[in-house]
Amino acid sequence: MSAPLPGRAPLLRALVDICGPDFARVAGSVDTVAGRVASFVAAPATTDAVAATMLLAAERGLAVVPRGAGTKIDWGVPPPGVDLLLDTGRLAGIWHHRQAELTVEVGTGTPVRAVQAALALRGQRLAVDPPSREATIGGMLAVNESGPLRYRFDTPNEQVNHVSYVDLEGSASESDGEAGRPGIAEIDGLIVSANLRLQPLPAARRWVTAQVSTPLQVHTLVEETLAQHVEPSAIEVDLPAPPRGRSAEQPLGSLAVLVEGALTAVEERAGRLAKSLGNAVAVSEIAPRWWGRYPFGPGDVALRVSVPIGDLHAAVYALNDAISGPVPVRGSAGVGTVHAVLPGGLAPDQVEGVLDTVRSVLMARGGRAVIVSAPPDIARAVDMADIRDLF
Repeated sequence: MSAPLPGRAPLLRALVDICGPDFARVAGSVDTVAGRVASFVAAPATTDAVAATMLLAAERGLAVVPRGAGTKIDWGVPPPGVDLLLDTGRLAGIWHHRQAELTVEVGTGTPVRAVQAALALRGQRLAVDPPSREATIGGMLAVNESGPLRYRFDTPNEQVNHVSYVDLEGSASESDGEAGRPGIAEIDGLIVSANLRLQPLPAARRWVTAQVSTPLQVHTLVEETLAQHVEPSAIEVDLPAPPRGRSAEQPLGSLAVLVEGALTAVEERAGRLAKSLGNAVAVSEIAPRWWGRYPFGPGDVALRVSVPIGDLHAAVYALNDAISGPVPVRGSAGVGTVHAVLPGGLAPDQVEGVLDTVRSVLMARGGRAVIVSAPPDIARAVDMADIRDLF
């Protein structure tokens, strides 16, 4: 609890009246945000129930934090307090699927994977692939979480027609970023549902994977890939670091390119690209194991670097220099956005020093670097990314 709450029992009863006896409770030890345990958890099932919950929270001065699958709940600047976790699990479902118009309405608490599975039965998909495997639609949109497909289809929020939401005062509304309405990044409240644009499911997919050993080699292969005009859906890189405790050179990494479309065309484009990239290139129907996964875990300090693709190698070299050795880097070599894992055990001032060094290199290149995730003791002491900075 962020502060003493007067009338805990009446407040819990009010939440139970709104959400139902099985869907409002006192928070437990697992109901945390950035190391802080919440006071209550409520799971409303309708827009009206969300509005009533938000209104109650506003009247009682409660700090509300939405929670879907919780995969990114610790990202960004830690909230000053968390009194109420608003669970979106009951705000799930798929409706208004208009196949001919390539649109669908999805509840905020619906897992992205469940939506993809349902759409695949109709030969369609959301052109999104958030690396958080259990991500919900709402969680993905809240931080605009992009995966490899961003290269071809842009960010998830660019594929939204409009969203329905409830603001912090308990008022329900819609947003499409037009006619004076706020865009998703400006919404203060909870997204209840989203109307999303769809894409046909591709008939075939091939991954062309080449070995790489240095950031400069990644840069060269990306240029070659673009020169071949194979219409890739994604261009990703994985540069692992040496095993802990060793001072070896950086081990071999991978550059992987996804090609999608009709079978014959995909095989021709993938084969042509593989031939142009040289030796030690493989073409597969299966993605590399690291594809679409973050290189960091819950206890790591994760740095996101975004820079024009022509300068990505310079940014990675600057990061390695700041750490005095290679660090794991993974992400979109085609977009110029990657994540890196800083070594464990760094003090907050050392983390800030690394961030300042990388930012000084990126400043002249139109790039940026932010700390996305970190253990609570570090997150409260360093310049963390504001969630809105992730848009």
